[in-house]
Amino acid sequence: MWIPTEHEKYGVVIASFRGTVPYGLSLEIGDTVQILEKCDGWYRGFALKNPNVKGIFPSSYVHLKNACVKNKGQFEMVIPTEDSVITEMTSTLRDWGTMWKQLYVRNEGDLFHRLWHIMNEILDLRRQVLVGHLTHDRMKDVKRHITARLDWGNEQLGLDLVPRKEYAMVDPEDISITELYRLMEHRHRKKDTPVQASNHHLFVQMKSLMCSNLGEELEVIFSLFDSKENRPISERFFLRLNRNGLPKAPDKPERHCSLFVDLGSSELRRDVYITVHIIRIGRMGAGEKKNACSAQYRRPFGCAVLSIADLLTGETKDDLILKVYMCNTESEWYQIHENIIKKLNARYNLTGSNAGLAVSLQLLHGDIEQIRREYSSVFSHGVSITRKLGFSNIIMPGEMRNDLYITIERGEFEKGGKSVARNVEVTMFIVESSGQILKDFISFGSGEPPASEYHSFVLYHNNSPRWSELLKLPIPVDKFRGAHIRFEFRHCSTKEKGEKKLFGFSFVPLMQEDGRTLPDGTHELIVHKCEENTNLQDTTRYLKLPFSKGILLGNNHQAIKATKESFWITSFLCSTKLTQNGDMLDLLKWRTHPDKITGCLSKIKEIDGSEIVKFLQDTLDTLFGILDENSQKYGSKVFDSLVHIINLLQDSKFHHFKPVMDTYIESHFAGALAYRDLIKVLKWYVDRITEAERQEHIQEVLKAQEYIFKYIVQSRRLFSLATGGQNEEEFRCCIQELLMSVRFFLSQESKGSGALSQSQAVFLSSFPAVYSELLKLFDVREVANLVQDTLGSLPTIVHVDDSLQAVKLQCIGKTVESQLYTNPDSRYILLPVVLHHLHMHLQEQKDLIMCARILSNVFCLIKKNSSEKSVLEEIDVIVASLLDILLRTILEITSRPQPSGSAMRLQFQDVTGEFVACLLSLLRQMTDRHYQQLLDSFNTKEELRVSDFLKNFLCL
Repeated sequence: MWIPTEHEKYGVVIASFRGTVPYGLSLEIGDTVQILEKCDGWYRGFALKNPNVKGIFPSSYVHLKNACVKNKGQFEMVIPTEDSVITEMTSTLRDWGTMWKQLYVRNEGDLFHRLWHIMNEILDLRRQVLVGHLTHDRMKDVKRHITARLDWGNEQLGLDLVPRKEYAMVDPEDISITELYRLMEHRHRKKDTPVQASNHHLFVQMKSLMCSNLGEELEVIFSLFDSKENRPISERFFLRLNRNGLPKAPDKPERHCSLFVDLGSSELRRDVYITVHIIRIGRMGAGEKKNACSAQYRRPFGCAVLSIADLLTGETKDDLILKVYMCNTESEWYQIHENIIKKLNARYNLTGSNAGLAVSLQLLHGDIEQIRREYSSVFSHGVSITRKLGFSNIIMPGEMRNDLYITIERGEFEKGGKSVARNVEVTMFIVESSGQILKDFISFGSGEPPASEYHSFVLYHNNSPRWSELLKLPIPVDKFRGAHIRFEFRHCSTKEKGEKKLFGFSFVPLMQEDGRTLPDGTHELIVHKCEENTNLQDTTRYLKLPFSKGILLGNNHQAIKATKESFWITSFLCSTKLTQNGDMLDLLKWRTHPDKITGCLSKIKEIDGSEIVKFLQDTLDTLFGILDENSQKYGSKVFDSLVHIINLLQDSKFHHFKPVMDTYIESHFAGALAYRDLIKVLKWYVDRITEAERQEHIQEVLKAQEYIFKYIVQSRRLFSLATGGQNEEEFRCCIQELLMSVRFFLSQESKGSGALSQSQAVFLSSFPAVYSELLKLFDVREVANLVQDTLGSLPTIVHVDDSLQAVKLQCIGKTVESQLYTNPDSRYILLPVVLHHLHMHLQEQKDLIMCARILSNVFCLIKKNSSEKSVLEEIDVIVASLLDILLRTILEITSRPQPSGSAMRLQFQDVTGEFVACLLSLLRQMTDRHYQQLLDSFNTKEELRVSDFLKNFLCL
């Protein structure tokens, strides 16, 4: 027998059915059906395209899909629960199919073909969504493309454009008129041009070196150079070419392709250049006979330069041919790129008439993950990543780096008894504490695996060689202590044997005894005489010697042979684990030196921000440890240090560390008694605001109030957990007294310089962020009353500085958007103060754009909660407070002449439309009772007839 279906309600026909059986329903493949009843392998129902015809069909011909049922029974409505974008796609393509054929009949060939391509593209995107293998980000991209094409097609065919929210259609009955207006307005105001990306990346692919006099292997080194600051700003991209000038590993794209990542807008300047240095591997002189010397040396060959600004216009993938130059004097090789940039033609010339470097360069824009998705073919084959020197503009939490950059700068050497100058080669090793050489931690650049030793290029007959070669040493943190870098100096003979004779060495430890690493900067190292390699095998023999000229001058060491010879290096550490800052080390080791605590806390503002965020958890533990140790002595200094760290995280460079501090507060913070001192010091500052002449530091404190309250609340929660809720009344009194001090300072009028109004503005900017913290400890009504009293203490608009008005209204706006306002109990408490400030601003016709936005949010929230009883009371309050002034505001705006500028006219239209949407939303929410109450507010019909309210209403 036939029984009504419970779950099988909706399906798609997967095979055509002719319906030749009695009561059969003819179906075509792809039809959607609503199922009413089932019986022994058969369904009874109807096709959604023709719901008036009902019949039976085999259940095996239907693929069931999930759906929700409204109004179960005879008049039930089935709504598919699949992705709304898929549903819209399917129905829209069906509609387009019929209209597409009509285009052909009407001979509209251009639109016919364009629509055909769009339909095929949508079908392909639909398949990608249905497969379900897309990542979340990729799914968003696909849906964005789909909806853009659906809207384009509907517009071309003259169909209605639908409002969307997060790519899905919205039902106008389910949202407020203000929200519907915003959605449609956003569609019309949406810019065709994409937002300018803040991150840029340079893709480099080496093709070949064209030169007639090759025959030796070559090293090609790419880097970015800032000619304004006269320094490299990126690591190096290093690759090797064979004797024919082609990449040695053509099957490994990562060896000849690289992406210079995280270039900010500041790097896309005319004074930033791509520099290419070419080193040949072979004999000392390029023209020497093959049997003259068997040794292989790294020797200068040529240099090419290109301004990165040249790529901003083209962004072409086509091969570029860069001219290759050689310096006239080999001793100037270290600055050949600078000479080419400055066009000092007398110092360099072309390496050959037909010499050229073939490269492919492309500037890419956007987030690195976005680049990976859009250029997946490039990344799938392999590409090396070349970083900026040091940290990127934004340091991400969890980023693990421990890179020491060493630049081999120059040397001053004696002839050593020879009639001519030496051919000096530098060999560099990293030696660990055990005396063993660390393997594979010297990086010549991306694209080349790390090596265990480095050999500099050789300058012919030069006792004062300058190299300026940059190397990266990605040494593990656990290997730093006790390790050192050793530089060995050898004279390279040009005789047939090609001997490399050791004549000296230098060394530098990576870490000092107190735990600080080698400080950034240039170091003049002592060259110690040594002619036997065996003398260097036992590191203990030379590690006791002074390594730097600075140490030698500082300490009255015994005379050391050959201190006239020197070797210069520049070091730069980029580490998330190690520090060079002595003040930071002293702070973290405060228990070892308790007498230095006051000094350490005073110097925390002088420590670089990147050092603080590296050790953020340790630093915070230290501060609260000191507070626990002696709060009376160090309370205010710890508070000031905490404020400095909190405000440091407001910097865009460290903004991403806010979640790290949030995690610390929730999971690691253990200061159960800290809330007392934090409240005490915060109140001390607030009480002195009205009297203080200079308020810069007080404003810093107020700016940090969100996280100060987070620490106060978490500390109190820990205390309550440990004591079973002791001193609860005392805590409530402290908070009440603190907010009373706040209300007093907010109620004061600024005099003189306006510093007080600036402090009031700073407080109001961050005050709404405190609400969610107070809700963790207090009832929602208590918090609402505290907020209402605080906002109610603000002076009236007539007495408020113009600079403070906008900030005050922004605070009201954030309050309406806050979690506190969504609760009906607290909303009813806050609504009068919100409407009071809106009424004042509308009356003065000030900050109308912000007023319209706040009102829109108020009505959006009322629509979402329209089923609640409290909403009717809220409508009562709004009608009594705002209906009249809202009508007058709209009439005032529309009666003004439109501004002349296009941007101002657009802004004028936006605010007018938003106010009208607010009025319509209010009228839509009003019930018969509200209208009757409005009429009853006029004593007689004559009073209503002559009232401004009726005139204003009729004018609209």
